[in-house]
Amino acid sequence: MKKYSYKAINENGETLAGYVEADSQEAATNILNARGFIPTMVTGAVDASERFGLERINEMLTPVKAPELIIFSKQFRTMLRSGVPINKLLEILENQTENPVLKKTIASMSNDIKEGASLYNVFRKHPKVFSPLYCSMVRAGEASGALPEVLDRLSYILEHEHKVKSDVKSALQYPMIVIVFLGIAFFILLTFVIPKFVGIFLNAGIDLPLPTKICMVMYQFLSDYWVFIALAVITGTSTLIYYVRTEPGKYVRDVFLMRLPIIGKLFIKAAMSRFASIFSILQSSGVDILDSMKILSGTIGNAAIAREFENITNRLEEGRGIAEPLKE
Repeated sequence: MKKYSYKAINENGETLAGYVEADSQEAATNILNARGFIPTMVTGAVDASERFGLERINEMLTPVKAPELIIFSKQFRTMLRSGVPINKLLEILENQTENPVLKKTIASMSNDIKEGASLYNVFRKHPKVFSPLYCSMVRAGEASGALPEVLDRLSYILEHEHKVKSDVKSALQYPMIVIVFLGIAFFILLTFVIPKFVGIFLNAGIDLPLPTKICMVMYQFLSDYWVFIALAVITGTSTLIYYVRTEPGKYVRDVFLMRLPIIGKLFIKAAMSRFASIFSILQSSGVDILDSMKILSGTIGNAAIAREFENITNRLEEGRGIAEPLKE
């Protein structure tokens, strides 16, 4: 299958633009005709594999950030509440959006809506832009007929989480900078400063203190085996990065972070704040408790706490209520 860019006129006389997948240009034209469009341009066939590589690079360079998603949600809610049809709403949002990834996502959503897909399925097709929490709340709002109100609560969640993440990053920024500069200072001291002073002290016949002798042994080891040390650091770092991306690695990482002095409490409180706000809004949006806990397990952002939520969900299914499992 190849993707063709097109421009076409719909039944209302409006000019539309987007992409369509087809085996040939003629097949793409037939698909557009079947949708009730009048094609004015169908060009630019690109292999799906080539587009995939380009799109992956584009997504990495221009990801959809939280403020952009918040603006999208608020505009979507406002126009929906004003009675703007979904197709027209998405067309307006596509024209106003500057982020190329989000613009392409909205264009794809618009095409799916025209083909009769539900809003929930349309949002769910783009997991890199819309989280499981986002999609679940859209489904709840669509089912209850109160989508504008649900989007209002969803905008609050996004703003709240963005603020919490910013606060956590700000709180960790200073100690991280201090640790990095301490490491750099120690490396410079070990490799450049101490060896020169040691030569002076030895020539003067002064007995070196134990800490200086330890530093000299470290310097000698570093100078003799720096190649092996560099390889070990690169290999260890790569292995660690790969490990923490696995499910067991995420669990071990989050347990370790929560047990750190001072900082660990900060991670726990941030996760509990996220849990309380999301759980409250999911309940007020009409999502039942079991579904809420399953959604939270996948969106809490902490593998260790998510595993506990799975245990709570199992107890809820046994009919044990929610207070006692949370207490445990």
